[in-house]
Amino acid sequence: MAIPKGTKAPNFTLYDSEKKKVSLHDFDGKNVVLLFFPFAFSSVCTKELCSIRDDIGNYGNLNAQILGISVDSLYSLDKFRKEQQLNFPLLSDFNKEVSKAYDVLYEVFPAFEMKGVSKRAAFVINKDGLIVYSEAKEVPSELPDFESIKAALQAAA
Repeated sequence: MAIPKGTKAPNFTLYDSEKKKVSLHDFDGKNVVLLFFPFAFSSVCTKELCSIRDDIGNYGNLNAQILGISVDSLYSLDKFRKEQQLNFPLLSDFNKEVSKAYDVLYEVFPAFEMKGVSKRAAFVINKDGLIVYSEAKEVPSELPDFESIKAALQAAA
């Protein structure tokens, strides 16, 4: 079960696909959407992140910073970000610390018996650092509820 609404969002620092450190507190005073996803290059993850890419203007209008997080290496994420022309940072949680902190790490991924893969999950963190929306999918092929994410952002504005 993912961290519930009303919880203070755990801070973190991860490397992005451009090999720069990014911390959650870098976005203090701004709404943040954290999107955990299992694997770069997989069909569902590509669909999810490209839908955010294509709707980035609406998220910007809601004063939201999108951050994608995966246990993939920063090198894989860099290639994925460039190929899909993603217009938001992808962060490597290779050591799985942030996925554990947000309680969105599969013990065993449903396919291929892989251990330590991020669940597909979405969190909206308001300007005060509180989680105002929390969603984690047990079935990796299910996409987050983008309309509920936007509603949470509108309420946080």
